[in-house]
Amino acid sequence: MFPLTARVCSGTHLIRGSPDVVRRWVNEVQEALHSSSDMVQFHALSLLYEIKQHDRLAISKLVTKLTRGTISSPLATCLLIRYITTIVRDSGGNALASATGRAAYQFLELSLRNRSEAVIYEAAKALCNLPGIEERDLGPAVAVLQLFLSSPKSTLRLAAMRALSSVAIAKPSAVIKCNDDMESLIADNNRSIATFAITTLLKTGSESSVDRLMKEISSFMNEIADEFKIVVVTAIRELCLKYPLKHRVLVGFLANFLREEGGFDFKKAIVDAIIALMCVISETKESSLFHLCEFIEDCEFTALSTQILHLVGIVGPTTIAPARYIRFVYNRVILENAAVRAAAITTLAKFAARIPELQASVSVLLRRSLRDEDDEVRDRATLALRLLGENILDDVPGNGEVELSQRPFGQNALEADSTGELPLQPEIHLLLEPLPISFAQLSVALKEFEVAGGREDDALALSLTTLPVVDYTRPSSQSAVCIGGVPSA
Repeated sequence: MFPLTARVCSGTHLIRGSPDVVRRWVNEVQEALHSSSDMVQFHALSLLYEIKQHDRLAISKLVTKLTRGTISSPLATCLLIRYITTIVRDSGGNALASATGRAAYQFLELSLRNRSEAVIYEAAKALCNLPGIEERDLGPAVAVLQLFLSSPKSTLRLAAMRALSSVAIAKPSAVIKCNDDMESLIADNNRSIATFAITTLLKTGSESSVDRLMKEISSFMNEIADEFKIVVVTAIRELCLKYPLKHRVLVGFLANFLREEGGFDFKKAIVDAIIALMCVISETKESSLFHLCEFIEDCEFTALSTQILHLVGIVGPTTIAPARYIRFVYNRVILENAAVRAAAITTLAKFAARIPELQASVSVLLRRSLRDEDDEVRDRATLALRLLGENILDDVPGNGEVELSQRPFGQNALEADSTGELPLQPEIHLLLEPLPISFAQLSVALKEFEVAGGREDDALALSLTTLPVVDYTRPSSQSAVCIGGVPSA
């Protein structure tokens, strides 16, 4: 027995290096399929597939022949199920529309009654993954997986939960019948099983069960790793989009865990989820923004602080009480590092540009940053004050050596007109809107302006409209993802 097993196993490795030699063994390998050894059957089927994998007709005939009951090895049967799934998936379209697809479905359904648990699970998983399969045809597979949920073996419970979780993404109603069994797994000792149970219940649960699920998850979240917490956060985000009336409970739950222990990826997942919900569900804007502002009061991640400050600068001025966010922003100027301070300065300037009533107060705060130890912070504060029409001659250190116009840049830019509305001058748009060109293009255009402008017209004013148009190819990189007009990073 051992020599036959060794020959078949070695053939699987030789097929890649010496295919012509191994192909002479086809008859011997086919005879090995009828061996009484489970392992020999498994390796024989694997070797035959390797030999014939480029001949679709030969593979189809081989699979059709073996589905008639010539295979007894559970390992070989699992391998055969995978080959059948591959053939059906490669054929495209509806899995049950063709004769091949119907024959495959019948074999998989028959395999659900196999004596081996491995074969039963492989068949159930294959049925769930068949392309174009209808919900009613998933019944036998889901019923088998439901039985596995109550198995004393943790491997079977985990396998069943993985399969049901994937089904719940596309066809949640097909999994609803398993909700009671999945709820009992929330307290499972295996945290992976409990995580799958929670996330699947969030996909299949009703609106009335949301409050109960959140209470159960609260105690559960502290016991799992960050990678599992991120999965739960994603599921909660999808549930809130499904039941928007529950936004107060779900957003509050996410905000509570912003203040708990966790790594950067976990906190970023929560922030991105809250921002996404703000963009889709307008009722969450005020409360969500306040939660995020409270989070940056004790945030150790610079990237998240700057992202939230950017969001506050966009959304804050449009809220009912925008002034209450000034305190959160200015605290960052006092307490944080240079990168966060610079972002906070820009956010304050946006409040002043959008809300004339706050300009005087914000200008006082901005003036305090003119003597900041960081160049970026000082430059942003200077630019913001000049664009707001403030005269900063008395506040700039060594102003006797700095040549500044006596007439403030953008003077009267924020004086309201007769209608009481704010007439935004072109300069103010530098605070409120992104640059029309990238920084790389701006750098190239400035260099060309310096060369061409000095030669053609010394009196030519420097502005975005007078800069020469340049062609610039940006290096390939991942573009920023925007959700509802708000950058997610």
